[in-house]
Amino acid sequence: MSADRPRAAVPRLTVVAAETEPAQQALAELHRLYPCVAPAEAEIVVSLGGDGFMLETLHRFLPQGLPIYGMHRGSVGFLMNTYRPEKLFERLSAAQPVVLHPLAMTACNQHGSLHRALAFNEVSLLRESRQAAKLRITVDGVVRLDELMADGILLATPVGSTAYNLSAHGPIIPLGAGVLALTPISAFRPRRWRGALLRHEAHVRIDVLESDKRPVSAVADFTEARDVVSVEIGEKRDISMTLLFDHDANLEERVFKEQFAT
Repeated sequence: MSADRPRAAVPRLTVVAAETEPAQQALAELHRLYPCVAPAEAEIVVSLGGDGFMLETLHRFLPQGLPIYGMHRGSVGFLMNTYRPEKLFERLSAAQPVVLHPLAMTACNQHGSLHRALAFNEVSLLRESRQAAKLRITVDGVVRLDELMADGILLATPVGSTAYNLSAHGPIIPLGAGVLALTPISAFRPRRWRGALLRHEAHVRIDVLESDKRPVSAVADFTEARDVVSVEIGEKRDISMTLLFDHDANLEERVFKEQFAT
């Protein structure tokens, strides 16, 4: 038992890790240092890996709604704290919570089948062939773009705005801004359209035009639906997950600083 805190105050931890060697070594180390329980008995999840594994952990523990404290043992660690095995209970006690609400995707394919999935980062539509995608964009029941020809388009949350959205030259969104980023991916026509910022309550519908000739897939984080003809996206405020961050790894400050990165 760690002596960081009295036994009565110790939260029940479960530790999960990516399959990489650094993550597995950290898993073994934490199991030696701290009492750990099965996921079904846990109060807090400690996730060891990178941002991709953190997304997996968010989805895995969504039914339980457990807070997640990530430590960086992967390639990209924007959503993670620094890995330090010592004083874990003290760090957890002082950690700052960040509440995330996912996007809900409903995608309809060419056969009329519906695919539903949640995304904490973004929902993206991507062309499946050499042909550019041809898309119609509707926001809150109003057609805002009759035809977009591009490699695709994505709708990103504030947390997701620093991921694929940023690579697609979309804006970085401060966590408390209450907006989503709608960003085209390599737009061909209209060439000068750079996307839009939408209220977080907005309902977005994307229709795939000429879907037989220009097939498109839809991806919510890592869940993919192929050959879609329409996709509807909206934020689910009734679903939430909590990430925990050390004071010196404050996510809001980290997102804000990204706007000034050179």
